[in-house]
Amino acid sequence: MNAKWITPAITALDRQGRVDLNGNAAFYNFLIEGGIDGILILGSIGEFFAIPMEQKKQLILHAIDTVKTRVPLYVGTGSMLLEECIELSNFALGHGADAAVVISPYYFQLPASSQIEFYEEIARNISGPMILYNFPARTGYSLSADTVLKLAVKHDNIVGIKDTTDEMSHTRSLIQTVKNVRPEFAVYSGFDEYFMHNLLCGGDGCIAGISNFAPRLLSELVRAARSDDLESAARYQKKVDALMEIYNIGSQFVPIIKEAVSQCGVPISAKCTAPLPQVSSKQREEIRSLLKKAGLLS
Repeated sequence: MNAKWITPAITALDRQGRVDLNGNAAFYNFLIEGGIDGILILGSIGEFFAIPMEQKKQLILHAIDTVKTRVPLYVGTGSMLLEECIELSNFALGHGADAAVVISPYYFQLPASSQIEFYEEIARNISGPMILYNFPARTGYSLSADTVLKLAVKHDNIVGIKDTTDEMSHTRSLIQTVKNVRPEFAVYSGFDEYFMHNLLCGGDGCIAGISNFAPRLLSELVRAARSDDLESAARYQKKVDALMEIYNIGSQFVPIIKEAVSQCGVPISAKCTAPLPQVSSKQREEIRSLLKKAGLLS
């Protein structure tokens, strides 16, 4: 099976809440050494919504220089300001990013015609590939398979989608509808537990959060899937399913994932951008217990 696991990376911050370049470098190396297939910076887990443009550009340049093409590097460039989205996409692509990942506009529930207009304007004005990002829990609406097909047929530089929806039937519909016309169009699930279901439907894998702190486990799962070793893949998938409990530890998953990364030995602070909550002592112990049970702590 064709299988990839791309990490939607957390953004390490210093005690003052600014981007911590050294911490992020250590984290990217942790992911690459763990065997992950690619890194997405400035996604939802990466707190793109609360990082100023200047610091985003600084992080992009630093990530490109640190990763050094060892794995593909994708950059979240979504913004409610269309011009800013285009500017940041071209900045990232112009300096060597492999694709811009663009979430659909949020706040208002846009009709399909407005969704298409938004993405077409970006596709026409950027200098490289774009991956669509569907996250209805945050935007208030979903990109339909028909909408994605219309965009994919018209614009060759729209090369895939991250489908962060808790309805596998939606992802399956994307796979069946779009890949039937553009087989190379990549369809990734945004929830870790759907990895094998995604592949068995003909998709490409996951861009999902558990790989932030368990990259080696996920790379082993990917390796088993690529080898069509379904017995091993099922065993690893069960471990992933057990780790899904991490999302229930707190109402906001970003600080929880950051704390897990820190507990797994990456020298970063678990600090998040305001007003995201910081991890409590009780949550810290729950995270440690889950990681120990999964065999991720020595």
